[in-house]
Amino acid sequence: MRTTRVVRRFAVMTGAALLALTGAAGSAAADDDTPEKVTEAGTSFRTATALRIDQEASAEASTGDYLYWAFPVDAGQRATVHATVKLPDAAARHAASTWRVDVYDGLRRRQACRLGTPAKTAAQDAASVSLSCSLRTVRSWSEQWANDPLPGTYYLRLTVTDLKADDLGLPVRAEAKVTATDAGGAQAVDGSLAEPLVPGAGSDEQRTAAAVEPEDGWSGGWWSSRWVWTAAGGVLAALAGVGGYALTRGSGRPARVPQGM
Repeated sequence: MRTTRVVRRFAVMTGAALLALTGAAGSAAADDDTPEKVTEAGTSFRTATALRIDQEASAEASTGDYLYWAFPVDAGQRATVHATVKLPDAAARHAASTWRVDVYDGLRRRQACRLGTPAKTAAQDAASVSLSCSLRTVRSWSEQWANDPLPGTYYLRLTVTDLKADDLGLPVRAEAKVTATDAGGAQAVDGSLAEPLVPGAGSDEQRTAAAVEPEDGWSGGWWSSRWVWTAAGGVLAALAGVGGYALTRGSGRPARVPQGM
């Protein structure tokens, strides 16, 4: 019984330690410094304004302009882009307008939205319109023929797609923000890219402002919470072996059995 109590106590302590380790690995270090707000946007892929995760951006523009921001997404992350357009006064507009956000990867391949409202029509008297697009989980590696999202620079493009000609050029104010969550080890895959898909990678050309990377650098795809759960499984298997032995070994030779039997 004493051995059983020791095994149980050790199992509880080990489980608590593993839970603490999992929580520490799954959460990013908190940063007290709020990033400065970006107050401009690019007008093409090459001039896209760099934007970090959770950093707010705004830009003054004219209706009909294309606005571009670039942001980094690492392996295992699920990014969501948010955009809000403050529309001109209703008295100055002549009809409804349709606005849209599109997201492209480092190869300028348009990425599908898993969730969200990437396109929306604003009535003539609407004060603003809000859009969003949640991307698929970024993979650390993929086949060449696949269209899977890979780590690197992503581009957010905001523009109006349906507008009466009389409303072109009216002033608008656009706001954008990108958030990201960790998908966890269940979405991890083996392998990694030689280089993230960022502008200018592997060349001596001048890197554009869009060549941004996470503050902690690219992960490279080798770490995931699967390592924690693999270690936890090994420890639990060892505990099960010790506990099974302690329960089944018995108390030794009974006193009534003669020696040599």
